[in-house]
Order: sequence, then structure tokens, then C-alpha cells
Amino acid sequence: MKEMIKSEYAPFLTLEYMTTEEENKLFDRKSAGIKPSDLAPHISAFANAQGGTLIIGISDKTKKIEGINSYGNEKINSFLLAPKDCCKPMPNFKEEFLEVINYKGEKDRLLLLHIEASVDQVIRLTNDSTYLRIGDKSKELKGEDLRNLEYAKSTRHYEDECNEDADVIDLDQELIEAYKERIGAVGIDTEQMLRARGFIRRFHGEMHLTNAAVLLFAENPLQFYPNCRIRFVRYDGTSEMLGTQMNIVKDVNIEKPILRIIDDAKKFIATQLREFTALNPETGMFQSVPEYPEFAWLEGIVNAVTHREYGMSGRYIKVSMFDDRLEIESPGKLPNIVNIENIQTTRYSRNPRIARVLTEFGWVRGLNEGVKRIYSDMSAFYLEPPVYSEPEQSVKLTLKNNIEMRTMRQEERVSRCIDDDLWENMDSIERTILSYMAGRKIVSCAELAAFTGVSTKTISSRLRQLMDMNLVVANGNMRSPRLTYSLKRS
Repeated sequence: MKEMIKSEYAPFLTLEYMTTEEENKLFDRKSAGIKPSDLAPHISAFANAQGGTLIIGISDKTKKIEGINSYGNEKINSFLLAPKDCCKPMPNFKEEFLEVINYKGEKDRLLLLHIEASVDQVIRLTNDSTYLRIGDKSKELKGEDLRNLEYAKSTRHYEDECNEDADVIDLDQELIEAYKERIGAVGIDTEQMLRARGFIRRFHGEMHLTNAAVLLFAENPLQFYPNCRIRFVRYDGTSEMLGTQMNIVKDVNIEKPILRIIDDAKKFIATQLREFTALNPETGMFQSVPEYPEFAWLEGIVNAVTHREYGMSGRYIKVSMFDDRLEIESPGKLPNIVNIENIQTTRYSRNPRIARVLTEFGWVRGLNEGVKRIYSDMSAFYLEPPVYSEPEQSVKLTLKNNIEMRTMRQEERVSRCIDDDLWENMDSIERTILSYMAGRKIVSCAELAAFTGVSTKTISSRLRQLMDMNLVVANGNMRSPRLTYSLKRS
């Protein structure tokens, strides 16, 4: 049975997964008919990225289980020697054979080469070409892209450096057990599991937890990293004011290990976002829509937590909420070959171990789905595209909630609900009034005057005309100073 066959080293690689899922940043399928030397670009690519698995014996074109037995021991041994013979330096890897039934109904095997991420070396081919795994492709790097990778690999990742002050007893045992369950390591000794996953390393002759282990699993990470937090600040208005004009109305710090901080941030920020009431042109009824699509702002936070530069002292993730936008700012520039122009199509993790754990917990998505969907979801909400920038050694994602742009797009919706001749005969003020009202259940004359920039006398006159057209109704006494108006529902 397919679901019973799975990798010991990467339990998510079940036979079902390997034969049905599309290739991604963590695995690639190859027929055993491939030349062993042709595996080299993929070995280099995985080693230079987050690591990954080459599955030999499944056709990358048809996904059929072909197996490896019919190709003989000599060729199988050549596959096993490919990391050594075809790459320099040889990356760390593990070999694994899985017993399967091939597409002919015969007993057979698959060979899995689990390529580990190279921490402080660039893994090249013997001809000096260099590859990087980006999404489901192994891309050759040249020029500036190659220089950026070489720069990134010149020192050890901060997440892999040892923390000499923390001990296993400082870790949240509930998180550790949840992680063991995710990776199929239930019942395995905690220290053994952490060593196997690279979260315990030798430093000056002694074994220590890495920064990644403490950031991910520590019960109180602020004891070791005061900047491991998300600060949420809500401002009154569209800009940050200082001194006597300070306009902060909410200032909250979310201080948790990485595996808890995203969920806590999600729950809290959801309580701070507003909802708008909009007219559905298909039903003629009002409905509530969130200020921003949840996926867009949550993915922004996930990316900030995953890819921030944790070694920058005194810097933290900041989420700023203004009347017209939400800003998510993360310490550190975009990593390596990722830049503002290619951010939708290119991935590279500054913290590959942290990224992998968050992937295993379902927070991080592959194949650039996350950033692409931020763009598509903002568009689906009739909002402007997200804006990425790099101010002062940080990455900022800005999600705009442009009220004027929202009203312009709302005007398009309202026009579809009104007779064409009637709409064409209206002036711009009348159209603006209807469009603004379509996003609110009730409005006042003063509110409309402030929004349109015309006098209350003019607004009152236009409202009376719209009432005569049977499009607007008054709520209450016409002489009341608190009189409000609504769109007339069909």
C-alpha cells in the first residue's frame, strides 16, 4: 500500500506523495535511465539551498514507478558515487533504498539521495558550474547571482551558530513533542533527535544548542534574544506623529518562540483589523468584507518571521497599522538572489533550518505560492498591489487600503446596479455619493461633505435629487440634525 511506504529520513515523502505531487524545492524525481553525471546539477542545487531529496526510479515525466533493479548494481553504485565524483566539495548526504512494486507489478526498489544543505561552502560541479534550487527548478547561477551566493556561504548561518547559554531544559517540551510527531520521531530521545536535525552542534569540544533550536523551541526566547518579538503599533491617521502630537493608539509586543509567535500574532492582529460594508451588485444586498485579505497580511508575517536577520541586535519585526495601510517590516535586506523585481518568482531562505521546520508545521509554502497569492488576493479585493521596499537594512511589505481607490472601484460596482440612462444623466457628485454610500449602511450629510470636499448645502441638494430618483432613503425626521441616509435596497 502506497501510504505505508515512506522515507525514514523525510517522513513526508510517502510513496503516494512521491508519485502524485509536483516536484518542488524539497524533492525531484528522476528515472534510473538518467546518466549519473546528470544528477550533479540537482545535487549542487539542493546543497546550495535548503537541502532536498533526489528520488531515483520514478519517471519525472509520467510519474510511473520504474524502479532501479533492472539497471544493475554498477549503475546504482554510480548514482551513490555521484555526489563525490561529480561535485566539489562533496556535499553531505544520506542514501536510502525503499522496497516498492514497479509499474509492471514486479518487486523493485527506489533510491533516495537525501542531500543536506551546505552551511558554509558553495557546492559546485567538477566543471565549476554552480546551481541553486529555486522552486521546482535547479537553476545555474552566474554573474551577480553567483557572487551573492558565494557571499552568503562565506560564513556560517546565524541560525547554525551555537548558543552557549541555553540548554535542552530551556526548551518547551510541548513544542518538542509536537515537532517529533510532525517528523515521525515520536519516542526518540530529544537530544538524539535535535542532533540528527542539526539543532545540537559541537563547539570548542562541547555540544550546544544552535540559535535555530532556541529561537524555534525555547520556552522563553527573550531570555536569550530580546529582539525575538513582533511589535504591533496602531496609529490614528495616515502618518506617524512624534512628541506632543504622538498618535499611537495601540502598542503591543508579541513575545514567543517562533513556533508560537505566528499563531499568536494572527489571533491578535485579526482583532485589530476593520471590516467594510459593501454593496454586492449581484444581490443588491450589503455584505461585510475584511479590510485586507487574511492570507496577504498573514503571509507577510510568516515571511518576516521565516526570513528575517536574527543576528541584527536591537531589531524586531514591526507591524504598523495606519488608516490607509498596513506595514510589515522585517530586519535584514532580501537574502541573496532575491530582489524587489523577482520576489514573486525567486526564493532563497536566509534561515533554511527555521524555514524547513515552519514548512513541516504548515506555515511556509513552496513554489513562491505565498508571495504570488499576496498579489492575487489584493487584486481580488479591489486593492492596489502590495509594495515591497528595503528601507534601512530591512524589508517592508506595504498593503494599501486606499479609501479613494476603493470608492472608485465601488463606483464601477454601483453603476452595474443602476439603469444605464439614469447613471449617464448623473453628475460626478451624485455618482461619488452613491459609490461612497455603497460601502456603508448609513451616512450623514456632514460625512459626505467631508469626503467629497463640497458644501453640506450642495450635498443636501444632491441627496434630495437621489431620493426623488428612488435610489436613497432618509432615516428619521428630515429636520433632525442627526438625520442619516442609506441606499434604497431593491
